[in-house]
Amino acid sequence: MNSLFQRDVLFTVLSSGSSGNCTYVGDGSAGVLIDCGVSTKQILKRMEDVGLKDAPIDAVLITHEHTDHVGAARVLSGRLQQRAGRYVPFYMTAGTLDACPDQCLPDSAEVIRAGETFRVRHIEVDPFTIPHDVVDPVAYRLQVGDVSVGVVTDLGRPTALVTRKIQGLDALALEYNHDIEMLLDGPYPWHLKQRIRSNHGHLSNEQASQLLSAGLTPSLKHLVLAHLSEKNNSATKALTQATRTLKELGAEQVQVQVAEQHHAAEPIRVRASVW
Repeated sequence: MNSLFQRDVLFTVLSSGSSGNCTYVGDGSAGVLIDCGVSTKQILKRMEDVGLKDAPIDAVLITHEHTDHVGAARVLSGRLQQRAGRYVPFYMTAGTLDACPDQCLPDSAEVIRAGETFRVRHIEVDPFTIPHDVVDPVAYRLQVGDVSVGVVTDLGRPTALVTRKIQGLDALALEYNHDIEMLLDGPYPWHLKQRIRSNHGHLSNEQASQLLSAGLTPSLKHLVLAHLSEKNNSATKALTQATRTLKELGAEQVQVQVAEQHHAAEPIRVRASVW
């Protein structure tokens, strides 16, 4: 086993933004990708760039059918089977599978339901409903030993369910998509601005911090600001909002990282107890 892992859980956002999303979570003996919205070549290269070349990929968890989340699925499914020498499942809801563009469909898919947990080897996967303008989107909460990790992006508003699901996490990737003023003053056409601001669009920096405030628990050690718009937000604005919120909550010990579109973030190592 690569000494990078030991008994820790490695959590790294390989790409995040409007042009493609992909996150890796694993502990050295099992691992999953959440979404595959950048090319297969980029996914594997970015994993290699951050020292995860040989990290296991036992499944791919798809959140919804937009191509910035599922675009590489067809090519990636073949590449992973070649790499692993066995079938590597892609999990998605029935609605996502039905709506997935034909050119993105993996060789086969396992249908899941929001609210019904399942296992990928010893990783427990909890898909839960989020409000977004697609057929049947989910976010994911993962339990790896005693470490809990969440990936929550592409939602138009905080909900009570999402608030509950982010409680008790050790690490969280949370959407900080746009700054309201930048969005309203920016180049997007009005109908797209309305879509982004809608209850089934994307979280603003303020909405994300409201959700964080409602769901924060003392267990949270790492926060990744994810799915930032390159046109309607900036890392500085998102980071300022998040750190201000954490300070107000007395949670300045939480380490904050801003995910990038064009480069993999350094892996976050979440210390696990001996199992």
